[in-house]
Amino acid sequence: MVKHQPLQVYEKQIFVSFVTGIYGCRWKRYQRCQDDSSKWECTWFVILCCSFLLLLFWTYFWLVAQNDFNEFNLAVYNLTGEWRDETIPILASTTVGFSYITFLVILAFFHISLGQQLNLYWIHKIGVLATLLTTISGVVSVDDIWGEEWGIILISLQSTAPFLHIGALAAFTAIGWLVAAYVVRRERSTFQMMVLLIYIGILVALYLAPLTFTCPCIMDRHTLQTRPEIMGRRGAPMLAPENTMVSFNRALQHGARSLEADVTVSVDGIPFLMRDRTFRRTTDISKVFPARQYEDASFFNWTEIRSLNAGLWFLERDPYWTVETLTARDRSRIGNQTVCSLLEMLRLAARANRSVLLNIRRPPPEHPRHRSWFMDTLWAIQKAGISHNRVTWTPDTDRGRVRGFQQTADEKLSLEEIRQRGITSLTLHYSKASLQDIQEYLANNVSVTVYPVNEPWLYSILWCSGVPSVSSDAPQVLRKVPYPIWLMSQNAYSFIWITSDIVSVIIVLGIFSFQNGMQNYNPEQIMLSTVVRRPSRDVNIMKEKLIFSEINNGMGMNEELSLYPENGYALSPLDHLLL
Repeated sequence: MVKHQPLQVYEKQIFVSFVTGIYGCRWKRYQRCQDDSSKWECTWFVILCCSFLLLLFWTYFWLVAQNDFNEFNLAVYNLTGEWRDETIPILASTTVGFSYITFLVILAFFHISLGQQLNLYWIHKIGVLATLLTTISGVVSVDDIWGEEWGIILISLQSTAPFLHIGALAAFTAIGWLVAAYVVRRERSTFQMMVLLIYIGILVALYLAPLTFTCPCIMDRHTLQTRPEIMGRRGAPMLAPENTMVSFNRALQHGARSLEADVTVSVDGIPFLMRDRTFRRTTDISKVFPARQYEDASFFNWTEIRSLNAGLWFLERDPYWTVETLTARDRSRIGNQTVCSLLEMLRLAARANRSVLLNIRRPPPEHPRHRSWFMDTLWAIQKAGISHNRVTWTPDTDRGRVRGFQQTADEKLSLEEIRQRGITSLTLHYSKASLQDIQEYLANNVSVTVYPVNEPWLYSILWCSGVPSVSSDAPQVLRKVPYPIWLMSQNAYSFIWITSDIVSVIIVLGIFSFQNGMQNYNPEQIMLSTVVRRPSRDVNIMKEKLIFSEINNGMGMNEELSLYPENGYALSPLDHLLL
């Protein structure tokens, strides 16, 4: 008879060591614990999850806001007076922060699934707080500088909601494994029931979410309207400096059916193209007239305006990250651009048989052409030889003097106001053009042009909505969209939606049933009951683990093992009892 001295022989747990080591700097087995996590660590887990959700929202916002990156930089320029591409540091920090927080969240869920105690390392706690505070400050800053842009999230959901729904459904179905392990395989408590009810509530909400979706591209293919015409907004400003001749030529080369320009009148009555109130951003006025760089652009005469270079800024600042794609010849041509007059642009449109939309800025009251700006603009149109019915302008003023020209309003109006003012077209920002409004305007023979539309997903939504034309900074991008990105019939989507819900229900029920069947599962005991009766190091290891687990349940630890040479291995009374 030989006394058996239990030995603690551990198998390697590389994955567990990796998870607990990175998350809580617990690389050794003795440092780990399977006790319940403390309330303090649970609080940090909640903070981590909140940071993840905020960063997920923040990342999604910047993904869909790519349509208006230049508008954001312009808003920052108007606030600070200095042109910088602020989207680069924001995108870089967002990518790093989201990747870091997502990695920690995955590790935390691995802890829960492996039954390990949550214990976030203090360096990670500092990192999570820093990321959270940085994101919050970014949200507050964007709300202050660019608050009107939040509306793009709701608009983008018209395109992404069906796919986000499937992704969220798959994620919460997978989380069911952790919820079931927490609720089924432990003693019941009020908190566990609360967790279960919250999980079920979220699942039910996801199952019914498609009832609230408004997706224009869920429609029958035969009801799809013709492709919206593309208007070159200030030409093709992603390929050449805005409101210059080379920019308008590029827009026409990439299939623009009409041109849009911003018009200002000089002190000597020459209408010219300029978006800003000053020349600081788009010319070299700081070198040519440094003392007048903050002066209103309309207070320069045409000779002074013509002496400014309107192309070098584009090559130096590369506002759309496209300069590297230009040839040496294109760069040379862009570097010699001057401020474009209205007459030059109209003559180009007339030769190409294209329409134009003019956004005219009326000179200030102290300007010498304050009262004659209308006649100055009319003179340029008549001299260009362009057909009057191809010219549309805004603002909607001086209607009595405008005969033969089309006028458009750049504000959302009721049908009654449209009839009273005799307007036949509207030019609206995409955030103000809802699907219902567009359909109502078109049903009453009011044409709608939506701006700015630079991304294929937004162009696809407006196409499905029936919009006849869009104004874009990127005609070269939209011309590559021969068909909406996705189009699906209502029956097809309903089938996908209902099928996904049914599959999710089946999987969740299967997970909970499996976890309930595993409630009394003891892997060492099952393995000992099936092994062959011969000496084995693995068997000894499992026996020792089983002995220690039984000791924790209140059994004695001084038991004997008998060794018989003829049989090789015999079980002690304790082993017979266990098996």
